[in-house]
Amino acid sequence: MFTPAELLEINTLLKPENKIVILTHYNPDGDAIGSSLGLKHYLAAKGIHAEVVVPNDFPKFLKWMPESKKVIIAEYKRKLASDMIFGADVIFCLDFNSPSRIGLLGDWLLKAQGKKILIDHHQQPEPFDFVYSDTVIPATSQMIYHFIEAMEDEKLVNQDMAECLYTGIMTDTGGFRFRSTSATTHRIIANLIEKGADPAMITSNTWDTNTVSRLHLLALVLGRIEVVNEGRVAILSLTRNELKEFGFQKGDTEGFVNYGLSIAGVKMSAFFMEDLYEDFIKISFRSKDDVDVNQFSRKYFNGGGHINAAGGKSDDSLSGTIEIFKNRLIEENL
Repeated sequence: MFTPAELLEINTLLKPENKIVILTHYNPDGDAIGSSLGLKHYLAAKGIHAEVVVPNDFPKFLKWMPESKKVIIAEYKRKLASDMIFGADVIFCLDFNSPSRIGLLGDWLLKAQGKKILIDHHQQPEPFDFVYSDTVIPATSQMIYHFIEAMEDEKLVNQDMAECLYTGIMTDTGGFRFRSTSATTHRIIANLIEKGADPAMITSNTWDTNTVSRLHLLALVLGRIEVVNEGRVAILSLTRNELKEFGFQKGDTEGFVNYGLSIAGVKMSAFFMEDLYEDFIKISFRSKDDVDVNQFSRKYFNGGGHINAAGGKSDDSLSGTIEIFKNRLIEENL
């Protein structure tokens, strides 16, 4: 958590006359949007207006959250997003550890004059004016709750805030299944439910919204899942042509990588997907126990994240990338 002196200074910055912007990472997920909107609602409860700016669009299954329709998407409103960032007095940076993680917003962030406040749970954060980094906490949305606690503002938590933070924690813990989910996490979830978060409604709105294209793609992926290294590693993949054939929409492949981990004996799952528009391979890694996919991704695939959940990319072909991956598994004895 921020030091007491930092909290006092941050509190002096949080005033209605200051322009405040909240940023999150490229390809925003549930925790990115949940934490950003949760913080926006918290500031609103204090009488402070803030704008959420994201680099690119986010999945439809997250657009039920309160105020989600007002998020500024830079790929559609570039000038507005730029003006917001350069005009901000305070810039909250949520769920990313480096300006390089926010796409075209990264250069603007580095040049912006506003005070930059990082709240994030990824490893090896870069310097910001204020840094609250904790890699043990499973979701940035949980960190926003701790921030509200530290500001002694728990009484301000309302239903809108609770729904957004609950969604962020739920999605980044895999429905509270991941090892990083703690007793503290569950206590916070209980508090959010008491404040108006409806678990059944949130789960239905977020996860029970499959499109036909998503189910077709999932059937294709599961139909050719490959298990290697004596059953310890699962490999899933999709080509660009397959994405086009089944009418891929943003968010359709969310969670596909987790299916590999559901296989008995599998300790690591990797999902490889050709980008729809550019020539690179997007990679998602998940693991169990002490299999560190963060270090693996950093070392070999220009990525990173958490011990049990990370991402990466490759400029090789899909088949070439998977072959490289298999060779690296052997080198690391995974």
